[in-house]
Amino acid sequence: MAFERLVRFVPRGADGNAVLVGQPIDSKLDVGKAARNGDEVQVKVFSGTSVLNPGESTHRVEVVDRILSPLAAAEVGSIRCIGLNYANHAKEANMQLPDIPMMFMKPATALADPYPAPVIIPKHTLDDDSADYESELAIVIGKTCKNVSEADALSYVLGYTAANDVSSRKAQLAQSQACYSKSFDGSCPLGPVLVSAQVVPDPSAFTIRGLKNGEVMQESGLNDMVFSCAKLVSWLSQGTTLPPGTVILTGTPAGVGFGKKPPAYLHDGDEFVVELTPHVGSLYSVFEKEK
Repeated sequence: MAFERLVRFVPRGADGNAVLVGQPIDSKLDVGKAARNGDEVQVKVFSGTSVLNPGESTHRVEVVDRILSPLAAAEVGSIRCIGLNYANHAKEANMQLPDIPMMFMKPATALADPYPAPVIIPKHTLDDDSADYESELAIVIGKTCKNVSEADALSYVLGYTAANDVSSRKAQLAQSQACYSKSFDGSCPLGPVLVSAQVVPDPSAFTIRGLKNGEVMQESGLNDMVFSCAKLVSWLSQGTTLPPGTVILTGTPAGVGFGKKPPAYLHDGDEFVVELTPHVGSLYSVFEKEK
């Protein structure tokens, strides 16, 4: 096994161009929570500079100054996203369960780093008071994938991480397509670590939670998914090449802001945390209004 968990980061004392990848020395540490609390995170550096080609573990140890998304924008291409993939989320949205996966796409410019990088809410979304969160499991493809069977699909997965499919609900509900309302810059925070698919051979073992300003808004096992991770990878690969670095957002459980009474939308200064356990930990995002 090349790695168990990888973090992509800028080391303490380095300039912003010094990007490294490595494995946290403490295998149990919630890297995102530690970074949010200002605790020291020590990482054993790998010889490569990308999670897609991490190289080998070295004897070098660095302290994290800033966590980055596991993948750079240049590595992800377009981000594939699945809607209405949790039964209880479809219920809260008053929509029927889909017969086939409902896909939309986010551009690479939607990718965002975990805290301390801010997530910017566009002016029009704040004016509409419709900025929403969606806690999600993200799949990262590790090798070229096309026309694969459901039985073989997970062998093409490099690993898993946490994501937030930040959305503009007024724009989404005004259109038949979701892309516009979910594609603004920074609308896909990703991280804090990538856990190897070899560590988690069955992704249905994950549990996901979403917390807004410390309050639990979403909580679910992946057993509420309509389409499994294997089904999604196989389906998306039919007739379409999924290159290494492809990110697949697998849908969100019930509890999103627009489903609350009254709605619980995101505003300037709000903190949202996506917790993906075990292994991945906490993806922290602090939201700021666009200037």
